[in-house]
Amino acid sequence: MLVVTGAAGFIGSNLAHRLASLGHELLLVDHPLRPRKCENWAGLRQFRFLEHDLFLDVLQDGSFSCDGIFHLGACSSTTETDAAYLQRNNVGYSQTLWQWCAANRCPFIYASSAATYGDGSRGFDDRTPPEQLTPLNLYGKSKNDFDLSVRQQIAAGAPQPSGWAGLKFFNVYGPREQHKVRMASVVWQAYRQLRETGGMKLFRSNDPAYPDGGQRRDFVFVEDCIDHMLWLWQNPQASGIYNSGTGSARTFLDLVLAVFAALGREPRIEFIDMPANLAGQYQNFTQAEMSRLWAAGYTQSPTSLENGVARYVRFLVDRDS
Repeated sequence: MLVVTGAAGFIGSNLAHRLASLGHELLLVDHPLRPRKCENWAGLRQFRFLEHDLFLDVLQDGSFSCDGIFHLGACSSTTETDAAYLQRNNVGYSQTLWQWCAANRCPFIYASSAATYGDGSRGFDDRTPPEQLTPLNLYGKSKNDFDLSVRQQIAAGAPQPSGWAGLKFFNVYGPREQHKVRMASVVWQAYRQLRETGGMKLFRSNDPAYPDGGQRRDFVFVEDCIDHMLWLWQNPQASGIYNSGTGSARTFLDLVLAVFAALGREPRIEFIDMPANLAGQYQNFTQAEMSRLWAAGYTQSPTSLENGVARYVRFLVDRDS
């Protein structure tokens, strides 16, 4: 049996569907389980569910066993301001799962974040120690704090899971993210706006080094992230913290034009001012350094932006038809 936390969320639900298709028995963990998130489990025929606090109780009773925990549950809002909540939910909960996996020699794959890299002034290299990174928001700090705690335990020679990996997800897009609403990818935002208005609004650049729409991100299709996770689970000798991206930055204009093309529409784009609360923590450029994962033995090529967007748009059209 495999455990997926955050299993009704974006990446977690896609992972659950992939694992189910491979025939794995699943225990899905999430909180809060809102109706819109439950839609992400449509088509899953058999699984067990536990609320996230109850899952900790099950772990503590001493009789639970599994073949791996994929820990994707977290508050993922980059605008969250409650530091105590993030410490409890994103750091403390993760530490409890790590300790259980270490004590029981169970594989542990968890979600870190590219938000740990902050403004990118130190680059986006997964070999950079967490101690040297300065995230721009509390969410990124919570992810970096857990990465740091993992490194400290490894350095101290403390027990560790039989295989483990933290993945720094970059700008992930793909099916089953509609519940995130304003935090959903620009692909989903563009699809929704195109259906409603025929056009798309993008933020003007807040940096003269980047033209409007020219801000560049490493946009990665969610199925590629799942490929990374499953490979690392199956290859415990490669334990470590890794980027999960494509290794290539593309512009927001590229992304939106791919949505127009996938829908067979003529581009109609309007630029609007960036909200003040985002301007100070906005990443104008991200690009995952992927050489460490490739050096570890991973060989699969990333999905191109155009192909990934086309696949995602087909999913959305089929869902809405």
